[in-house]
Amino acid sequence: MKGVVLAGGTGSRLFPLTKITNKHLLPIYDRPMIYYPIQALVDAGIQEILVVTGGRNSGDFLRLLANGKQFGLKHINYTYQEGEGGIADALALAEHFADGQKICVVLGDNIIEGNILAAADRFRGQSEGAHILLKEVPDAERFGVAEISGDRIAGIEEKPRSPKSNLAVTGFYMYDASVFDKIKTLVPSGRGELEITDVNNAYIREGTMTFSYLDGWWTDAGTFDSHLRAANLVAHSVARKRRASDADTSALLRPPPGHVRRPRPGDCRMFQRNRLGHRLARIPGSDRRSPRAAVPALP
Repeated sequence: MKGVVLAGGTGSRLFPLTKITNKHLLPIYDRPMIYYPIQALVDAGIQEILVVTGGRNSGDFLRLLANGKQFGLKHINYTYQEGEGGIADALALAEHFADGQKICVVLGDNIIEGNILAAADRFRGQSEGAHILLKEVPDAERFGVAEISGDRIAGIEEKPRSPKSNLAVTGFYMYDASVFDKIKTLVPSGRGELEITDVNNAYIREGTMTFSYLDGWWTDAGTFDSHLRAANLVAHSVARKRRASDADTSALLRPPPGHVRRPRPGDCRMFQRNRLGHRLARIPGSDRRSPRAAVPALP
């Protein structure tokens, strides 16, 4: 299965931030927004990735991502969307790249806490059709909303005033090769765009749409409020992982019951470049010199 990240559009809801750059290049905590959907694809075992971008700053993606070495990739493909034809219009540009294979499509401003590996593996075993991920949200009217009937999706309504459920369709879509034929039959919506909801409903009418529920938090980052929420969620997740890492380190250093070991001279210098060295330096009987003290050069 190949991966497609949709990172076009003008980002008008984040103006004036997007006056000088593409929305997907804005930071979310400590990384550019575009890093998160690419990492989600890599974590799902996908190595062939296409980035669809557009606008005046498309060249910045190449300068930032290059060939994807920071993600463990050997190569990243790029293509350019002219104008604003909608999500389905951008996806149509991936037909040559897909080359008849299944694809996993991610909206470039969608960020998740966990991963989509289980859903991707399920779709790899699906002979045909499509697979989407749903998430319960308190503000379903902002999204495409799925109506569930038994173990299947009865339909999807785009940004309804009175949602039939609180299950939002997240920006992760998995399709077989027939998706491009379906896109060719679409007509522009009232917004003048080809809607991805119409693509999903075509699969629903065929009876080939399956779904999973997404674990962990999920957010988009396309407005000022959601952009701030995304940064806070990522920051809290990073802090939680660091606390867990510190706890694991402490457990490894903890002596067995009944054993008392005093810190030896040089312990804090051994770890002088991290927080462990500072913690060791505060233990009575340890080497009192600063963990940043100079270490003798090797002969």
